[in-house]
Amino acid sequence: MENFYNYLSKPVPKDEVDIWLKMNNILPEKMELFSDFSQSLYDLMRETYLGEVKYSLETKINYSKEDNDKHFKWCWLKTIQNFEKEGLFFQKEGEHFQYFETFFEDIFYNQKEEKIKNSVKNFFETLFDVEKPFTKSDLDMINVLYKMLDKSLKI
Repeated sequence: MENFYNYLSKPVPKDEVDIWLKMNNILPEKMELFSDFSQSLYDLMRETYLGEVKYSLETKINYSKEDNDKHFKWCWLKTIQNFEKEGLFFQKEGEHFQYFETFFEDIFYNQKEEKIKNSVKNFFETLFDVEKPFTKSDLDMINVLYKMLDKSLKI
């Protein structure tokens, strides 16, 4: 149990993090890019999602899973188009798409707690921040997400 607790909460020394990042070919510049991509997607979703409206007694409008899927796909493609304008080309489909679709379905569309929905931007910001302390759990999560996004980046 203690090992699991340490995995989740004990910071890895900075010099070990630096070595780990180099061993896994993780570049700080791409960490910043992937943070920007993730946060841009989230910002666009928050700004354009109409499902947040509190229901009135007259109109009991609910958004279906299909409506949410369409909204996510529109935000996804719009985010990719915005990055293309900057000369950065991400594949439109792949495991990165599936990861983000599942992540936002759970944390954004199906989440009742507003506090959790609002924490997404901070989550991506701190996850990719190479200056903050990392746990082993953080490093594993970074590795998975970084590799997915890196593989989808067309250079």
